[in-house]
Amino acid sequence: MSAEQNKAIVQRYYEEIFERGRLADIDKIFAGGYVNHQKSDPGGSDEVRGPEGLKKLAVDFFSAFPDHHTAIDDIIAEGNKVVTRWTTRGTHQGYIFGIAPTSRRIAISGITIDRIMDDKIVETWTQWDLMGLFQQLGADCEWPMAA
Repeated sequence: MSAEQNKAIVQRYYEEIFERGRLADIDKIFAGGYVNHQKSDPGGSDEVRGPEGLKKLAVDFFSAFPDHHTAIDDIIAEGNKVVTRWTTRGTHQGYIFGIAPTSRRIAISGITIDRIMDDKIVETWTQWDLMGLFQQLGADCEWPMAA
């Protein structure tokens, strides 16, 4: 596949799943052995495995920020990798990381690298500003490191 075709797959992910909430499309866009390596500052790290793990992650996030909107700020592709710089905005209306709803508006940013094989996303690396999210929610920023 060309780099442009790979970009289209990633754009479809943001549009269909993140913007429209069509979680069933995860099975069409992500490979069965999918791995998402998440890295959040400071020091957090998590892996999400398979389409079902990604669906759970999406449901948790969508529940916390039901009015979320994610904008693709930049998207660059080379070979089988696509790099996306994104910004998500929303209102904190549900629990996230054990933090009760605050009704505060948030804006978080991150960079994601997706690897594509056979027309599906097989691996993702994401780095995003978790500390910035905690600060915007008024949470104790030391809490995640102590846990």
